[in-house]
Amino acid sequence: MSATAVALNTPPAPTWQPLCQRADLVAFSGVVAWLDTSAAQVALFYLPGHTPELYALDHFDPFSKAHVIGRGIVGDINGAPVIASPLYKQHFRLSDGQCLEDESVKLRRWPVRFDGEQVSIKA
Repeated sequence: MSATAVALNTPPAPTWQPLCQRADLVAFSGVVAWLDTSAAQVALFYLPGHTPELYALDHFDPFSKAHVIGRGIVGDINGAPVIASPLYKQHFRLSDGQCLEDESVKLRRWPVRFDGEQVSIKA
């Protein structure tokens, strides 16, 4: 197989894509967006004054089997920002998606950033 054939079968590398504006976010709360490129629902969390200020996790809760993570309650456990699922109350670290009650469960995390007032996600 030639190198050209391999390159044609390789999926494109993730790139930064515009998602929404800072004004679309709600401080210390979740906002949900659809990613066409990944066919996924993403929960965005904006924590002004924290480092980092912006997080993106999968919106799907593996415990309830529902898309609800973006509707959870933002909090802090031992200094780490978390989201509590609104249904069964499991806590997920915003930094990496790790469930604090069950270490075998982790939500997908996407790199996300501000480009001026625009929110961009790597998907």
